Amino acid sequence: MTSPETRPAFLDAGTLAARYADGSLSPADVAEDVIARVVDREPELNALYLFDAEEVRADAAASAERWRSGAPLGPFDGVPATVKENLARAGRPKPSGTAIPHPPIAERNAPTTDRLLEAGAVIVGSTTMPDWGMLSSGVSSLHGVTRGALNPAHTSGGSSAGAGTAAAAGYGPFHVGTDIGGSIRLPGSWQGLTALKPSEGLIPLDVPYDGRAAGPLTRTAADAIRLMSIIGRPDPRDYLTRPYPAMEWSTEPLVPAGMRVAVQLDAGSGLPVEAETLAAVERAAERFAAAGAAVEPLAPFVGTAVLDGLVDFWRSRSYADYEALSEAERAVVLPFIAEWCLAGAGFSAAQTVRNRNMIDEMARLTRAATEPFDLVLSPVTPVAAFPAEDPMPITDPLATMGHISFTVPYNMSGQPAVSIGAGVQADGRTIGLQIAARIGADDRLLRVARWFEEVRGEDAEVDWSRID
Repeated sequence: MTSPETRPAFLDAGTLAARYADGSLSPADVAEDVIARVVDREPELNALYLFDAEEVRADAAASAERWRSGAPLGPFDGVPATVKENLARAGRPKPSGTAIPHPPIAERNAPTTDRLLEAGAVIVGSTTMPDWGMLSSGVSSLHGVTRGALNPAHTSGGSSAGAGTAAAAGYGPFHVGTDIGGSIRLPGSWQGLTALKPSEGLIPLDVPYDGRAAGPLTRTAADAIRLMSIIGRPDPRDYLTRPYPAMEWSTEPLVPAGMRVAVQLDAGSGLPVEAETLAAVERAAERFAAAGAAVEPLAPFVGTAVLDGLVDFWRSRSYADYEALSEAERAVVLPFIAEWCLAGAGFSAAQTVRNRNMIDEMARLTRAATEPFDLVLSPVTPVAAFPAEDPMPITDPLATMGHISFTVPYNMSGQPAVSIGAGVQADGRTIGLQIAARIGADDRLLRVARWFEEVRGEDAEVDWSRID
């Protein structure tokens, strides 16, 4: 059997690009290995919603012909990719994880889909998500359970559940998810990936709203940078943002010498941080200090009332969707989600407005607290991966989302935040370090993540061969 380090499906995008260019590997060969990987692992992992092997073969063959004729669409023409099922692909359904019949059919591609196709990427499929994206797991009324690739007994994380598992399982190097409270970074932390929630609007959306972002989930920081060079481009369909100045998507590591770096170990709300996670973040901070960064502690800045108010607003927003369903349609929504959003039915109009205002308050608090710093280090989440069958780490639907207290502030503030592997617990569960930066510093942030990847130590790295 080909080793996981050398089989085509597991090669990073930089290696694929180089080998396509020198003719030593064909996109068609890579596609066949990815298809074989999907066929082998999907019965257990359940990461893909839409997958058509013949379509993948045809797209890869077209890419191979472009390389043969000396006319690739770009350096990553033929690189396999996936997109989360809520990122539109023209003519295909967008069920958003629910088993409600007759899901809407996308009339056109999302901006991210267009950018990937324009670059020649081979889209392997659409990846799974939980109902309406409102869970931090891979539990769905439509798909069943999506499992973590490192250990299928553990959650994939969510709501970019299938994206995280596809990345970790070796379904090619490029995977795009979405995030409104941690939905990219949580799968990243729980599956040992590099996962970026970018600056607000840097990756354009065709359905934008407060806090929502699309971003990469990859095995390496270098591949996250490469993917951002494709999808981090403006598009007029995102009507809430404006274009950013051009960024330098270099894979050269950036040493944080001279940077002012904060370390936040207490979010001020949510669940307490587990001891092994605290230790991993503290070790990471020591690496930054040893590299010449000025490291100092950062006090909590988002309290319980603000987090709870935001979550209650989300309940009301989801209840508005739930209320519009027929009785038969409501019956197929995941029971946890139904109970969770029904709690939003009793809020008065005034309370709903006050809850909505917590978005702005969280943004204000986050920007004020982090403005003096180039970078902020913290846990991604207080807890390690939980059982795959559980919808959340807290299984009471009436409780708040106490596991997103470190991630969600950066959704509301619009700042970029990346999850990168910082440790592996004694029981094999991975720990993510979150590194946040100022708005528009995404390229530098990922280069720092690339540096950290090199210095974090072997004990913090995932042994990808164990998933084969």
